[in-house]
This record gives sequence, structure tokens and C-alpha cells, in this order.
Amino acid sequence: MATFLYSNKISLEHEVPPGHPERPDRIRALEAVFEHENFDELGRREAPQAPEEKVLLAHPEHYLERVRAMIPETGLARVDEDTTASPRSLEAALTSVGGAIAAVDAIMGRETDNAFVMTRPPGHHAERDRAMGFCLFNQAAIAARHAQEVYGLERIAIVDWDVHHGNGTQDIFADDPTVVYCSTHQMPLYPGTGAKSETGAGNIFNAPLSPNDGSDHFREAFRDRILPALENARADLIIISAGFDAHHRDPLAEINLTASDFDWATGKVMDIAARYNGNRVVSLLEGGYDLLGLAESAAAHVLRLMRG
Repeated sequence: MATFLYSNKISLEHEVPPGHPERPDRIRALEAVFEHENFDELGRREAPQAPEEKVLLAHPEHYLERVRAMIPETGLARVDEDTTASPRSLEAALTSVGGAIAAVDAIMGRETDNAFVMTRPPGHHAERDRAMGFCLFNQAAIAARHAQEVYGLERIAIVDWDVHHGNGTQDIFADDPTVVYCSTHQMPLYPGTGAKSETGAGNIFNAPLSPNDGSDHFREAFRDRILPALENARADLIIISAGFDAHHRDPLAEINLTASDFDWATGKVMDIAARYNGNRVVSLLEGGYDLLGLAESAAAHVLRLMRG
């Protein structure tokens, strides 16, 4: 089956200040790379805007109300020192959620085996009741809860290879053994979480990397900590928080990966999905702030998804 690619032009209308790394040009760079003939077989889908009540799968109602109140009528509003809202940011964030949910629905409906959701803002730093790190809603967490609520899946695994630890996803699931969270990330680095000792209810598996680590250290961490956790989880669905800011060109971190490392990691996750859940993989765009590094890495990732 064709891999589905979810996108929506509203992602370009979540505006940020000049010089901000999480900018609309990230989506433009990916749109350009996916126009290449290598991606002719992608199933193109428009990411829908999720109804607001879907946010409540992972966030309390008072938090949704607070985010709604942060959205300015004009100009930009500061959410925290790193995170900005503009007039259409709520719509964009709900569309990131909607794309994730639509990908789960398509996979569970056997329309496709896997999907990549190319939207912004990202989500993995959004905690239960706190927006931070460029993120408003945690779409990986909401997608996991949607899969459990609508399809009765008993076990979900989230693999996060963004260079920054997904503190929000960990916060949401730290007490819930039905969702396994596995992360590789640079440490020390924003947001300051992600130590190996943070194990939640036995369902959190962090594999921190040191500044200037490269392919060998990344693959070793993946083989030694992430893949065994995924094997043991035997998840009914795997969600990837696909940040590409561990690429060596990225300006916000000091990990030296190349596109081939993301291809390799994608393949390893897909091998486990093939064994335990009939190939069900949903991949969600997180970080990646050098446009060339982002484009190269996402292209390698999606090509690997397409190979099945």
C-alpha cells in the first residue's frame, strides 16, 4: 500500500518572529523535496482540522481554554520565551492534531500501512497543561489516546528521535504502562529532562546522547535501549516523533547524524512493526531547523516508509 503524506497549507500560517528556527520555511523545504519523482507514489492527503474536544484526550479543558485565550487577533503573542502564537496558530495546531488522528484512522482502516504527517507546530514538548518548546498540543499523545479510545488498542509505543527530549510526551504517559515512550536525545540540552533514571511506570526508556556524538553512538543507543523496549512492548501501533534536528547541520544541537541514520532507524522500527502489528506506523514531524538537513533526512525517512 502507498504511504500517505498528510499536509495542509494552514501550517504556513502559524507565524513566528523573524529569525525564529521553527518557521514556515520548514514546510516549504519539505514540500519542495516531496515534489521529486521519487515520491510520485505517495498518497497525498489533506490533514483535517481536529475538533477541539480531541485535545482533551491528552490535555485538561482548562489548558485548552488557556491556549485559546493566548491566540491574538493580530500580530504575535508570546506563549513562553521560545513559543509564539499568531492569529491562525490554534487552527494550525488543531490541524497538526487532525493530521495525526487521520493517519491513525487510515492505518486502522487498512487504507495504508504507514503515514507521515508534515504539519507544524510540532508537539512533543507540550505537557499536560503547559505549552513550551514551540509546541501547543501534543499530537503524538493525542493520536495514541485516539487509537486506544476508538480502536481499543491495548499497547502503543512512541519512538522519539528528535534531538530534544520529548518532556511533554513523557509527562503525559509517565504513569501509564499502556503507552511505552522511547527517546534518543542530546543531554544536556533543552528541556533538561530525559535521564536514563526517568523510567515512569516502567514504560519510559531514555537513551541520552552526549554532545558531538555521531552515528555510532546513536545506533548503539538505539540497538541497546530503544529496540529492546520496542520488542518487549509488542505494540499494536508505533508512533514516531520524527524530529530531524540531530542532523549534523542543525543549529540548535550538537549531534552529528546524517540522513542515512534516519533511514536506518526507520527501518529498524518498521521491522518491529512488521513482526508485531501488521506494519502500523504513524510518523509525525517534530524538529529539524536546518532546511537542507531537514529535507535530506525527511526524504530518507519517507523513502524508507514507502519501501515497506
